[in-house]
Amino acid sequence: MQTRPIYIKNVSILTEETIMEDSALLLESGKISKIGKQSSLPDEIQEIDGKGKIVIPGFIDGHIHGANGADVMDASNTALDSIASVLPREGTTSFLATTITQSPENIEKALKTVAAYNNKPGQAEVIGVHLEGPFIEKSKAGAQPHAYIMEPSIDQFEKWQKLSGGKIKTITMAPEHDPNGNFIRHVSDQGVIVSAGHTSSSFSDMKRAVEHGVKQVTHLCNAMTGLHHRDVGTVGAAFMLHELRAELIADGIHISKEMLQLVYKTMGSERLLLITDSMRAKCLQQGRYELGGQPVVVTEDRAVLEDGTLAGSILKMRDGAKQMLDLNGVTLQEVIEMASVNPAKQLGLYDRKGSITVGKDADLLLVDRQLHIASAICRGEVAFREE
Repeated sequence: MQTRPIYIKNVSILTEETIMEDSALLLESGKISKIGKQSSLPDEIQEIDGKGKIVIPGFIDGHIHGANGADVMDASNTALDSIASVLPREGTTSFLATTITQSPENIEKALKTVAAYNNKPGQAEVIGVHLEGPFIEKSKAGAQPHAYIMEPSIDQFEKWQKLSGGKIKTITMAPEHDPNGNFIRHVSDQGVIVSAGHTSSSFSDMKRAVEHGVKQVTHLCNAMTGLHHRDVGTVGAAFMLHELRAELIADGIHISKEMLQLVYKTMGSERLLLITDSMRAKCLQQGRYELGGQPVVVTEDRAVLEDGTLAGSILKMRDGAKQMLDLNGVTLQEVIEMASVNPAKQLGLYDRKGSITVGKDADLLLVDRQLHIASAICRGEVAFREE
């Protein structure tokens, strides 16, 4: 289906270089075709008056399990549709469908579902898979089911990558379980991001893992060794090793506001990746749900296992971005760097996503300076518009 051209006028535009005031955008065939006011426009155009709003790139969530009552592990097109349809209203225009430690059979069902899934117009785009586990450390499992944790296996990874149609883009694993780096090197050499997470790695473990090919840290500060005066651990490695980018659940719960401020001050915006790590209860009422086959209790602001362990989140990307914007010294441009630019670069998608440039996908948000979302556009199609 041919997407009708869209002309967005009376807006400021946050481009890669600057903020263009009192400007306009033309979107054609799902792409950004022109930036700036136009004297002549295509026929049958859809015109949007931005009324002084700012146009920013859509957010990219590299770690999300579910939303709107659905979970990636449901292994159904209906579940992926349910997630993809609700995410634009929080500003997410593309995402990695994230699995959890489960039986190989259940992981395989989820991977095959993503492999066969067709993205729909007007929905957030599934851009691949984040395989979280099962090659993790039991003592740092968090809400990952212990029964299915296993040692890193190249053969197992190869089988799963084939079933996914090559869509596994990121894998979270505990580097200390691959001390010689054979697994990390093999996966990294295929262009898959190896992210250290659910790990008891020391700083020296992490330094060696980076030499083997680890490029990322999963939900920084959560389910990993923290800062200690005798060993700065995985968190200290993220601070000190500039080869690493780090995911951040900026909800003020997984990481306190003070720690968010310290992370930003230490790492800057250029190495941070805002994520939600959200589960199926996002967008739903408080109550009892499940994650990875385990019962989860959802309250007003968090999701926990019955023993109180945090079980993913119910965070929306817009709210995480706003948490960062409210920190001392953080600019709107830096928030976009963390929520859009860095994820696109990390995933090798910056040629088509992550910034507003002619020729890139028309994944856009119309917001005010407090990041209140008025409209979301996914690949040139209006996916959400505030009533």
